[in-house]
Amino acid sequence: MSASGEHGGVVSPQGGSGGMGPPGEGTSRAIRLLIADDHPVVRDGLRGIFEASGEFEVAGEAANGREAVDRAAALRPDVVLMDLRMPVLDGVSAIKMLAERGVSARVLVLTTFDTDTDVVPAIEAGATGYLLKDSPPDELLRGVRAAARGEAVLSPSVATRLLGQVRQPAREPLSQRERDILGLIAQGCSNREAAARLFISEATVKTHVLHIYAKLGVNDRAAAVAAGFERGLLPRG
Repeated sequence: MSASGEHGGVVSPQGGSGGMGPPGEGTSRAIRLLIADDHPVVRDGLRGIFEASGEFEVAGEAANGREAVDRAAALRPDVVLMDLRMPVLDGVSAIKMLAERGVSARVLVLTTFDTDTDVVPAIEAGATGYLLKDSPPDELLRGVRAAARGEAVLSPSVATRLLGQVRQPAREPLSQRERDILGLIAQGCSNREAAARLFISEATVKTHVLHIYAKLGVNDRAAAVAAGFERGLLPRG
């Protein structure tokens, strides 16, 4: 579910970066998953989808947020598929705890809820992406691949909500920080590289990237750079 958002795909505001390929891309290692959902039938269904593809290994399951945190810390999966509304500890609190404990797994929210009160806290807590449970299996597979690469993955309805939050009737100008990040995007920096250069978190960079998209009226990095040159936000030559 990376990149378009216009024909049922997902929006993925992330570019490539150098170095060794992540799991599932250019390597033989399967992408390791932890599935966190309080409904056994959902966990079983997701396990079947991912194991059938041959590209993924379901390293474990969790029935609540506390189990998700503990098992992610022990199993060190590449991606955690996280439901939001679970007993003992909710998904947003679990995402925050994973960050506090230094667990490096990408968290991909997979839920039935796409309201602002669900989406925004999850993204702000550090989720790499947000998909809905009614997404077709092939989109789930693409979304997890993208999340494993560190790309911010959003279902179209969620992207629309986030963009709507920052889009004003008269489009706001980019802040200085957003211009800095746009400049780094133009230089080919990934979100992680931009975060390192600006001494901010990768999650903060992703949030700025979404704001840039909304303010420029685009939905990918190449279009953002093109709009930046067109509007004089980036130096030429």
